[in-house]
Amino acid sequence: MKTENFQINHISAVLYGEPSQKAWLFVHGQGGSKEEAEAFAAIAIPAGYQVLGIDLPEHGARKGKQDSFDPWSVVPELQSVISHMKTRWAKISLRANSIGSYFSMLALADEPIDKALFVSPVVDMEKLIIDMIGWAGVSEELLRSKGEIPTDFGQTLSWQYLCWVREHPLSGWHTPTAILYAGQDNLTSRQTIAAFAKAHNTSLEIYEPGEHWFHTPEQLKALQEWERSCI
Repeated sequence: MKTENFQINHISAVLYGEPSQKAWLFVHGQGGSKEEAEAFAAIAIPAGYQVLGIDLPEHGARKGKQDSFDPWSVVPELQSVISHMKTRWAKISLRANSIGSYFSMLALADEPIDKALFVSPVVDMEKLIIDMIGWAGVSEELLRSKGEIPTDFGQTLSWQYLCWVREHPLSGWHTPTAILYAGQDNLTSRQTIAAFAKAHNTSLEIYEPGEHWFHTPEQLKALQEWERSCI
């Protein structure tokens, strides 16, 4: 598989595949990296596409750098990436995971994306944060007063983040979209994903044995079969 590493502004990127007029942008989730795009590229390249993977702030080659993994940092980065892609490819599609789907919808709602594939997408960030506040056994009032509260489940609750999310609701996402949802997803409820799919006229496939992070051989096989059917 032809592979090219380069930077888009200061964003580490990797491009898979031979030259084409069609490309997928692959946006990883929390804990991921641009190299996750390789498995998807193995499916997309035979269909005539190239695949571009990028490292979001604090991930991959950008660990330890100053940029922060939050929407007010990631959204303008994704917009700069898509601006670069439009100078190189005539047809651009989007493949995103988890919070990467949320960031992408915020950033690219007005862009000419041909189609989108979301795996375990975060589609209601405000609800997720409110749920996390409950899991942590704290209140919005306490979070407001402290600003940030670390949790036992590895996430730091942020009042600034919650306020930003409320001030920037998801709106205007009209790209033809297919969603793969895990029946055992512990971050987004079945009711939440179903409501989003209905409101945005997206196709929704539920893989009942799946978890939010598709990682077992069986889960990855189901994921790849779904990707192949959608491409």
